[in-house]
Order: sequence, then structure tokens, then C-alpha cells
Amino acid sequence: MFSVNGSSFLNNSLYGVSKSLIQSTQRKISAPPVTAAIVSSNGRSGDGNVVLMENALKEIRENALLITSSDMEKDLKSTVDGGVEDVYGEDSASEEQFITPWAVTVASGYPLLRDPCHNKGLAFSEKERDAHFLRGLLPPVVLSQDLQVKKMMHNVRQYQIPLQRYMAMMELQARNERLFYKLLIDNVEELLPIVYTPTVGEACQKYGSIFRQPQGLFISLKEKGRILEVFKNWPEMKVQVIVVTDGERILGLGDLGCHGMGIPVGKLSLYTALGGICPSACLPVTIDVGTNNEQLLSDEFYIGLRRKRATGQEYAELLEEFMSAVKQTYGEKVLIQFEDFANHNAFDLLAKYGSTHLVFNDDIQGTASVVLAGLMAALNLVGGTLDKHKFLFLGAGEAGTGIAELIALEMSKQTGAPLEETRKKIWLVDSKGLIVRSRMESLQHFKRPWGHEHEPVKNLLDAVKAIRPTILIGSSGAGRTFLRKKWLRQWHPSTRNL
Repeated sequence: MFSVNGSSFLNNSLYGVSKSLIQSTQRKISAPPVTAAIVSSNGRSGDGNVVLMENALKEIRENALLITSSDMEKDLKSTVDGGVEDVYGEDSASEEQFITPWAVTVASGYPLLRDPCHNKGLAFSEKERDAHFLRGLLPPVVLSQDLQVKKMMHNVRQYQIPLQRYMAMMELQARNERLFYKLLIDNVEELLPIVYTPTVGEACQKYGSIFRQPQGLFISLKEKGRILEVFKNWPEMKVQVIVVTDGERILGLGDLGCHGMGIPVGKLSLYTALGGICPSACLPVTIDVGTNNEQLLSDEFYIGLRRKRATGQEYAELLEEFMSAVKQTYGEKVLIQFEDFANHNAFDLLAKYGSTHLVFNDDIQGTASVVLAGLMAALNLVGGTLDKHKFLFLGAGEAGTGIAELIALEMSKQTGAPLEETRKKIWLVDSKGLIVRSRMESLQHFKRPWGHEHEPVKNLLDAVKAIRPTILIGSSGAGRTFLRKKWLRQWHPSTRNL
């Protein structure tokens, strides 16, 4: 296995050395060409494949001093562009950056066993152990991946506390990525609640205490003005999906600040296990603008900025720099998923960047698409169409208003009626009661489209009596509300009620 410019390749007989030509931290140049010195795996002097690396490196150092600035620019231009038009700006984004000191990386032997992307543990075959200098670094037994999965599931099941199982899975992901995803794919029903909700919620609450190895990118206010440089520190250039959070509304747990990183990490693990997206194409990001959680600010193990959460222009400028750096680094086709932003930011970010970036909000749009799909499937059983029903929501946050809007859009599409008319079939109840027009001045902007003409109603039970909905949808943090016996007396479900 050898590395050239950060890209790794497995090879049965080769390992490589990558070296930048210039060791300069004073002036900016674009990425220099790379020389790779290759030797055979046996390293014998009689082998015709042996290259004397000492002489090669000496020649590089001597020749580097003779290269003129114009020649350097010409050579580097051809290296960066590679003869292909830079349509999305990925190549130009890597120019004009401070270069790092040269480093020798041998991606075989001991380092290979510490590389989670390529480590196979005891599954390395006899031939692979010879080719990659692993003899003596592993016990003599060779275990198949299926047997590794069996052993790991046995170990995970020994833990009785879900958080311990979560920590075991995260440690496996940091050690052997292939085995982690094999384990998750083969046991998705059992491990999904461990890797993601509900266990990830507790993991985020205790993230500072269980933190062992960083995952993803942490971008804080300290990096303001240098976010593009921060992206260069990430080893993968072909990123396709970014899940980003600012930690202000993690699940139903509130402001967890920098500890919200567990959400992007867990979400992208599912994208790989269930959606087939390559792990190297996924990038979890936490934007740390502080936290208003006093308990975290006084926690000695908190890993984020110890300051109150930034708002207004300071917040907007950091997000703007982040969005610009994403496009410069990875191109305009990278998907940016906003995850667990507070209501007042979630809708604004979606509206602001929806026309300039490929963005998506899971809480607003993802939940809505799943609920609408469920409704359409149910209507196939009970008959009828969406416009024949009256909807009542418990909860008017990101999820509730997002679902309501998508249902209204679908009704408008099916019937040809204006969106304003289809919205009138949908009613929402928040913490202060039924959303009606008389409350308009005090409503947040994303709730205002649902303020219909009606007398004020203080609670959900009275709203059910007044509206008489045929479809009830719960999207609040108050669980099991619909299971109370009094609902059965008031609502009278039938084959046409959902």
C-alpha cells in the first residue's frame, strides 16, 4: 500500500514515499509535484526493482533550488489542473495555500494496522501479511470477516447499558471501518438504536466524558477567517455529503453545543450502512459558536468553546464563510445537510442557501417526506385522497410545519388548488394552543401560514373537539399523548381516520 498526495492504494509489492519539493512556510505556492520512490517488498539489493531512495531524495533537494519561479508556476499549473477544466473550482481552491513540511508515509506494516480505512485486523490473508510487512505484527491465526462479526456481536451483547454498546461501536469504527459497517449492515435492527437514536442522545449529553478520538471537523469561532484552511486539513478531497450541526437543538435535548458532534457522525454512519455512500465521501461537521447551556459551561470535561452562543451578524458571517469554503473546496455538487439547528436558524439557512447550494434540512424536509409517504400508503388502504381529509398537528416546530407544508404542496399538486387554499385544511397546535389568526403578531414567521380564522383554543383536546380532524399527526416532544383513554372518547377513530 502506498500514498501519493494523500490518496492511498493497496498493492501487493509496493510501498511509497511522498515528498513535497519545497519546504516553505513563508511564501504561498500552489501544490507542488510529488515524487514517489518505490522499492520491492523484499528489499534485496539484487532485485531490479530497487530504487535508491537516498540518491533520489538528494537529487530532489538539489534540483529544487534550481527551479525558477516561472518554471514552478508552469509545472504546478499542469499538476493541479491535470488537463481537465476546473468546472467546480476544486483545483483552484487548493491553490494559494501555505504548503506543509514534507513527510514520509509508509502505509504498510504497523501504520496500516492503525489505519481504520484499510485495517482488516486478523482478516489479513497470509499473502497480504507478506506483501504489507505484517509478519509478526499479528497473531498467526487468520479469521474471516464473518467470524469477526460473530465475535464482535458477542462482545457488544455483553454490555447491558446502551451507552457502553455505543462506545464499543465507536471504538470499532475508529479501529476497523470495514468490520464496523459489516457489523452494522448485518445487524441493523439491533444496532441502529445504538449507533443513532435513542442512544446517541445520551452519548451527546456525555460526549465530553466519553470522548476518546476526534471524528469529523470542529469549526469554531476561533477559525473565523481561516475555514478554507481548516478544510485543507481534512484528508479526503472527494467529499459528497456533509452533515453539519451547530448543536443548538440536539434531538429533544436542547442546546448541547460542541457535544452535538455525535449526531452528524451517527447520521453519516447510516448513510453508508443503509445508503451505500462511501465512508470517505462523508464529512461530519460541528460549528461551535458557543452554548447557552450553563451546565456544559461549568463542566470541566466540556470540549467546546466556553462562551455564550453567538447570534446575529457574528453567527451569520461564520456560516457564510463556512458555506463558501465548502463550495470552494468540494465543488457545487456536494450535499450539505443541516441537522438539529434551532428553529430560528433552520428556516433562515434553508431559505438563504437553497438557491446557491445543494442543501437539505432533515428535520424540516426529511421527516416530512417520510410522513407523506406513510399517508399515501395508508390512503391506498382506506381509500380517498388527501384533500378529503382535515389534519390536526400536535407540535408546530421544524418537523410539524415542514410536514404540514409538504402535505399542502401535495394536495395543491393533486387538485390544482392554490397553496393558500390547501393550507386551510391543516391546523397546528403548539404549546400555547391552536394556531389562529388572532395570535399572528406573536407567532414565529414559519408558523404564520397556519394561522387560520378561528376562536382561540387552549389545548389539544379542545382543538380536537372544535376541528374534528380525520388525521392526527404528532410532531412534538410530548410522547404517548394520543394513547390516553380520553382521546378514544373524543376522537372516535374509524376506517377513514388516520
